[in-house]
Amino acid sequence: MVSADSASRARRGPARRTLGLLRPHRAPLTVAVALGIGGVALNATGPMLLGRATDLVFDGLRHTRGSGGVDFDGIARLLLIALALYGTAALLTLLQGRLVAAVVQRVVFALRRSVEVKLARLPLRYFDRHPAGEVLSRVTNDVDNLQQTLQQSLSQLLTAAFSVLTMLVLMFVISPLLALIMLVCVPVSAVLAARISKRAQPRFTQQWSATGALNAHIEEVYTGHSLVKGFGRREQAERAFDEHNQALYRAAARAQFISGSIEPSMMFVSNLGYVVVAVVGALRVLTGTLSIGDVQAFILYSRQFSHPIVEVAGIAARLQSALASAERIHDLLDADEQGPDPAHPAHLHEARGHVRFEKVCFRYSPDTPLIEDLSLTVEPGQSVAVVGPTGAGKTTLGNLLMRFYETDAGRILLDGTDITTMTREELRAHIGLVLQDAWLFSGTIAENIAYGRPDATREDVVAAARATCADRFIRTLPDGYDTVLDEESATISAGEKQLVTIARAFMTRPSILLLDEATSAVDTRTEALIQRALHSLRAGRTSFVIAHRLSTIRDADLILVMEGGRIVERGTHAQLLAAKGAYARLHTALEPDAGLENALPH
Repeated sequence: MVSADSASRARRGPARRTLGLLRPHRAPLTVAVALGIGGVALNATGPMLLGRATDLVFDGLRHTRGSGGVDFDGIARLLLIALALYGTAALLTLLQGRLVAAVVQRVVFALRRSVEVKLARLPLRYFDRHPAGEVLSRVTNDVDNLQQTLQQSLSQLLTAAFSVLTMLVLMFVISPLLALIMLVCVPVSAVLAARISKRAQPRFTQQWSATGALNAHIEEVYTGHSLVKGFGRREQAERAFDEHNQALYRAAARAQFISGSIEPSMMFVSNLGYVVVAVVGALRVLTGTLSIGDVQAFILYSRQFSHPIVEVAGIAARLQSALASAERIHDLLDADEQGPDPAHPAHLHEARGHVRFEKVCFRYSPDTPLIEDLSLTVEPGQSVAVVGPTGAGKTTLGNLLMRFYETDAGRILLDGTDITTMTREELRAHIGLVLQDAWLFSGTIAENIAYGRPDATREDVVAAARATCADRFIRTLPDGYDTVLDEESATISAGEKQLVTIARAFMTRPSILLLDEATSAVDTRTEALIQRALHSLRAGRTSFVIAHRLSTIRDADLILVMEGGRIVERGTHAQLLAAKGAYARLHTALEPDAGLENALPH
């Protein structure tokens, strides 16, 4: 479960938690702030020097009436000093940007790592309730959005307050009256920005939620594009895409329009201030209270004063989007985790494969019981077949044995050891798993077979392939074991993919084999070959076979018939036929190669 500290963090706002990501980088950020302050200070000196140069020009012209009395040497010195100051300020700003960029990349690197670790700790329940595209959107789009915002905005945010304060002080030095006029614009702008930002935040949350829904739809349709085309559902898929796309368009348009109005609104208020400053400043020059150079410097300072405010307003618009992404990321990080492994786990150095279910209860939904008070003992080396209708709990048995889900009551023992006292990694190391959906990653066939044993040699890979009847078809491929499979594994058939996954399971030499309808995608001849391979390989190993073909389960040591989460019949093929119960009715109704799934009683 999620820790108390995580729950406490969840109650804090996404802004505070995002700032918390920067805390480990206080030292480089302090240097970045110092560089920014240095740049602001140097930039603040420039208008004063330029104003002084303007006064020298006008003073010279006024006293000499244009006869050449202007102090060009003094003006040149002031301009050169201003140029040097601006150049140094630009260099400091460049160094600050580089330092901030490095910090942001380290922060995002750590955030991605945290998300990856979190995904590994999430139970299957989380992925059952969240589409894959939605999870991927949080991991990719939302993290990238947060990164871009930090990259573009952090430098300005670090120095904005100092810049505003510095310019305000210098404006008061030049003219308190004009400074007060500009200062009146600040609260007006702040109120406008706050009100608009408050309206923008929910819109950005809708935008990124709509992005996740669109990605989930695209991922689903792309993964099943053959079925979509095969069943003529392309138009329906396109209509669903258009609906998601329209929802994203509306949410994004509203969010961008509302947030985009922050900067123009503040610019309007700021420009009103400039108009008043220009009029009052001109009157003060006419009365001799201020010089033209002072007014020029004040206008430059007022520009530098309002620039960071307007800039922060623009950042605020981006921040609304970033905070919406941060909230989605933190929701993922705060999700309930699977229970931790025991601090002092039990160890099985040589598991024999004795499995015992003792009064096991389990339900996916709190209101819907699935398995109730199930007890079962499987001896080492015994082959157990499990049959039953959809939803009977067949696959759930395997999920509980693998600890993909935890039991609600009762316990499961492996060689007399409660599996909850073992680490999940050690438990699963004793179990070879082959699922109905053959999963292969991008890589060579040899790499896919050796997935469970990274130290396996080529001889080990070939031996596993031969044992599972995969060697023959692999050698017919142009590159043999070095054939590269893409994401869709289009170079081999579905049955051949399943053979590779079976070879991968056998490669680990487990004490328990868990085959969840592992032969459903192979033809009858290939299935017969696999059955012969299974017969030799399961010697001394416990095997659970969840199947829907009579040919698969006929020679099992024990056949379990499940209905409604309960074992209603158990025995060998001959015993169950003699009992003339559910299994016997099933056998009478089906042809040898027919499926059981829909024929079993519901």
